[in-house]
Amino acid sequence: MTGSVQLVPAIDLKDGNCVRLKQGRMEDDTIFSDDVVATAERWVEAGTGRLHMVDLNGAFAGVPKNAEAVHAVCKAFPDLDVQIGGGIRTAEIAEHYIRAGVRWVIIGTQAVVDPEFVAHLCSEWPGKVMVGLDARDGKVAVNGWAEDSGIDAVELARSFEGNGVSGIVYTDISRDGMMQGFNAQATAALAESISIPVFASGGVSDYTDVDRLCDIAASGVAGAIVGRALYEGTIDLAEAQQRASQRLAGN
Repeated sequence: MTGSVQLVPAIDLKDGNCVRLKQGRMEDDTIFSDDVVATAERWVEAGTGRLHMVDLNGAFAGVPKNAEAVHAVCKAFPDLDVQIGGGIRTAEIAEHYIRAGVRWVIIGTQAVVDPEFVAHLCSEWPGKVMVGLDARDGKVAVNGWAEDSGIDAVELARSFEGNGVSGIVYTDISRDGMMQGFNAQATAALAESISIPVFASGGVSDYTDVDRLCDIAASGVAGAIVGRALYEGTIDLAEAQQRASQRLAGN
């Protein structure tokens, strides 16, 4: 078995704090830290070169609400590849983040309601755009997961082929924050249907999930976003990444 997968720590932002939600419910949150930069430093020291950030307030409001925290992380760790989603619905907002040092902007709701926006953004900022597909029963949800669009996730992902999208973050909403394991079958099926690298999100809970991630790496799954499991200590980031690397190398 060859290839590689990347485990990407997540920082979800709500009211300036680092939190985790259960199944995307804003009222069902756990605050893990009120110091975003210190939390990012924790993962940098653990060896990550990439950080996944989500502005939860922004996802619901449709405009950034925690941009200052994102900027602070980019300023503190200029070599860290930060990807940010939540409330990025105009080219101006995307440009603002990129100029502040963000490596990738993740387009979610706007990618569903206006797929041409993604194509335009990719042409303006080559290599800087990812798409976030958050699905419930295979259908994409929008506006902070509050509404179901009725659009099939795989069909929508296929529509972005050839646009220059750098990656797709695929979240199974029913498993997000629940520590029940990610949806490997749906993630692999999505990855096999497109050439864009796919990152699994939602439900990674222990080292068994790391093994399952390696099992589907050949389908085009490039890695996984890991949140609650890191904060609750059921996964050690450095150990999990080493485990994945050794397994894919056949050791």
